[in-house]
Amino acid sequence: MVLSKTASQTDVSVHSTFASRYVRNSLPRFKLPEESIPKEAAYQIINDELMLDCNPRLNLASFVTTWMEPECDKLIMDAVNKNYVDMDEYPVTTELQNRCVNIIAHLFNAPLGDSETAVGVGTVGSSEAIMLAGLAFKRKWQNKRKAEGKPYDKPNIVTGANVQVCWEKFARYFEVELKEVKLREGYYVMDPAKAVEMVDENTICVAAILGSTLNGEFEDVKLLNDLLVAKNKETGWDTPIHVDAASGGFIAPFLYPELEWDFRLPLVKSINVSGHKYGLVYAGIGWVIWRSKEDLPEELIFHINYLGADQPTFTLNFSKGSSQVIAQYYQLIRLGYEGYRNVMENCHENAMVLKRGLEKTGRFNIVSKDEGVPLVAFSLKDNKCHDEFEIAEMLRRFGWIVPAYTMPADAQHITVLRVVIREDFSCTLAERLVMDIGKVMHELDTLPAKVSAKLAIAEEEHGKNGSVKKTAIETQREITAYWKKFVSERKTNKNKIC
Repeated sequence: MVLSKTASQTDVSVHSTFASRYVRNSLPRFKLPEESIPKEAAYQIINDELMLDCNPRLNLASFVTTWMEPECDKLIMDAVNKNYVDMDEYPVTTELQNRCVNIIAHLFNAPLGDSETAVGVGTVGSSEAIMLAGLAFKRKWQNKRKAEGKPYDKPNIVTGANVQVCWEKFARYFEVELKEVKLREGYYVMDPAKAVEMVDENTICVAAILGSTLNGEFEDVKLLNDLLVAKNKETGWDTPIHVDAASGGFIAPFLYPELEWDFRLPLVKSINVSGHKYGLVYAGIGWVIWRSKEDLPEELIFHINYLGADQPTFTLNFSKGSSQVIAQYYQLIRLGYEGYRNVMENCHENAMVLKRGLEKTGRFNIVSKDEGVPLVAFSLKDNKCHDEFEIAEMLRRFGWIVPAYTMPADAQHITVLRVVIREDFSCTLAERLVMDIGKVMHELDTLPAKVSAKLAIAEEEHGKNGSVKKTAIETQREITAYWKKFVSERKTNKNKIC
């Protein structure tokens, strides 16, 4: 959710050309209109504005699913008026969620008996799932510390600096210190050895990422587990592991079934996964699965009866739609193991097509790994004159949304472009993107370097000659003077008669 802002105070009304067939008066932007308008006008006004959004299929920044089969679209619309929390009124929807939890738990190799039910819950997304898992770890750690008569007011969690912002939210919202393992150039995931070094008696868990947002790489959960087992044995602690498999949880079981990252490892106590990423469901569904009932403190579960029968609930939200739960069940039974494997293999193959195309240009370093989330992260070999942000901006002219971003500490000097390969990103689109990136690079080669880039190059040359480095104010003044001269020259050239 984004905090709202009023875009402009100069034009406080909404206008629509076609809606004028039904209504001539403009509508206030930020206040409730006094009168009703025809449904056709309301539709047209909103539809006109939404035309300015990008095409979701070309939004290569997002991991979130943007296409589903028409049959599933119909199921979603048929259930759009069902409130999932009304479990007594919609018992079949509740049953479908329970089936999803058990299917995913078995996929993650949860140690369940033949008649044993998995412990887990559907969430709005992985952010809520991580909040719930973190709360379970915090409460279990606090209960143990209380029983031992030890302080329990300074819990911490160990992660890599590459974690998604939801981990920072959890730490801040629920008063847990976040201890981050810094990155370094060429190594953009958490180092298990350094993570275990940071563990102390107040560590509620170590969070490993199966599919880093930055470059799609899987962290070595097996090595983390082995190192932590040794440290727990040495210290007498029982520090557990949570696996944030938001992106990779629906990839690893199908592409890398032999990879040990899940409940096969004894210290992995909970796993979250985003159904709306490679679970292949539209935005609005995540899952968190616990190893056993003992790993989810009973005191966190609420029991309500004012909607009918007794209902246990452990969520941050209450009301939510049923559609995404139903859609997840559709995908699980529709695709099965074979179908998911085919989709993930296709995504991986298309990622390799894009990677090879970028390598052939000779202009980029590939930052992502072949094993991991099917994405391609890449950076310029030479960004002295033009950088990755310029490429991202110019690609928008072709309709592509490709994010450019800097790496976290201590690799913040590295800038990366990232293309996420989803089910609806075909080999043809991958080849087209490479062609358009080539066009952008050709155009950038014909443009003058950015003002800041020119000054950086000049300053570097001065430094080589032993000159004193300029202050920030001097640099800013030089940038301003250079920019004024550049604009003035452009105006002069435009006024010349050819």
